[in-house]
Amino acid sequence: MIKCLIVDDEPLALDIIEDYISKIPFLTLHKRLHNPIEALTLVQEEKIDLVFLDVQMPELTGIQFLKIANDKCKVILTTAYPEYALDGYEHNVVDYLLKPIAFDRFYKAAQKAQSILCNLPTPPSPVIEASPVSNTFTHDFIFVKTEYKIQKIYLDDILFIEGLKDYISIYTKTERIITLQSMKKIDEALPNHLFVRVHKSYIVALGKIESIERSRITIGDKIIPIGDTHREYFFKMIEDKNV
Repeated sequence: MIKCLIVDDEPLALDIIEDYISKIPFLTLHKRLHNPIEALTLVQEEKIDLVFLDVQMPELTGIQFLKIANDKCKVILTTAYPEYALDGYEHNVVDYLLKPIAFDRFYKAAQKAQSILCNLPTPPSPVIEASPVSNTFTHDFIFVKTEYKIQKIYLDDILFIEGLKDYISIYTKTERIITLQSMKKIDEALPNHLFVRVHKSYIVALGKIESIERSRITIGDKIIPIGDTHREYFFKMIEDKNV
């Protein structure tokens, strides 16, 4: 059994997650707390396997909790604010659930935690994919799934893509879109005459590159590194476009 703790300052959120935990046979609820400082003390003093942790709380935020807890337990973040997703994954969270949380999405996150804690094969992730496209690309857009919707993104709006574990951020002219996706899949979905992978964590739009200096690409105010394994192919692409 996976011993769980819920930390949230909203009573309704505590009730919902407690109910969800009760429906999953491999989870057991140890305690529900509204005070993150009390929860942090409990995690440091007792063996807690998994914490369902709200991000925005008084006294101590979820991100601050993660920094102090220092991997004492596995964490699934729960919040109504998607902009905290990347911060969470930088601290090695198991998953990131956006409120209101549907049970099927909660169950998939719990399965993921089980696979990590019990050393089981990783279950299929909630699939958030770009439209399957070959490199004989005929459309000027892709669709990606975010937590609540399928979003259309025009290729011409994409500046670059940054990968972080199973999540990617698609940076456009106006916004950053976070989606559960692998760099390999998004790379395969994009036309290779317009986009090129320059690093294990970056894909850039060739037409949005402003300058290249040694091993660095400038797009707007972002400096993107060129990885050693991608250098030769990237500079060949650039050379083919020289006049």
